[in-house]
Amino acid sequence: MQASVKKPPIHPLLKLALDLGPLILFFLANSRPALFLPLVAPMLPAAAASGERVGIFVATAVFMAAVVAAFAISYALTRRLPLLPLVTAAVVLVFGSLTLVLHDELFIKVKPTIIYLLFCSVLLGGLVFGRPLLGVVFDSVFHLTETGWRKLTLRWALFFFARALLNEVVWRTQSTDVWVSFKVFAVVPLTLVFAALQYPLLARHAAPEIKK
Repeated sequence: MQASVKKPPIHPLLKLALDLGPLILFFLANSRPALFLPLVAPMLPAAAASGERVGIFVATAVFMAAVVAAFAISYALTRRLPLLPLVTAAVVLVFGSLTLVLHDELFIKVKPTIIYLLFCSVLLGGLVFGRPLLGVVFDSVFHLTETGWRKLTLRWALFFFARALLNEVVWRTQSTDVWVSFKVFAVVPLTLVFAALQYPLLARHAAPEIKK
């Protein structure tokens, strides 16, 4: 039997495009729904395809399609089903469908809160049971000591919790257009800045390389 060939990792720029592409399309579809409406009209109930709130419903349908497409491309290139993107895609499809079927934008707005709290709970649960799950996800990228993985996992868990609170504050106090812009132009930069600030911890707790 011929051994299966391990596929190379996705190019960083392509991975960035797959991660950010759905969000950018979400923003564009919300601000220019007429451009995207012919493409996603079959996905929209009649009540969601018109009216002053059509932007958020068209954007939701575009976002759902883009998330599925990005996940399919990632799987085709790597033949892997990464857990976090899989969970995110599933939640997007569930809450996006509720948004469209019930004609209520509340569901797509609380979707980030649900995802962030879910990730926070999973990471904290792993710490409680003595298994820093972040190490399972990123062990091939970073090589840290056990203490390093615990600290990094706790930081990301708290960051996800803070993002959940921030999402709740923004969607409850701001307009839909402001909330959509916040998702693209605030959450993404904040996440990149937070990740960059973890470099000292990564350097301080780097595991010694094992010589073969």
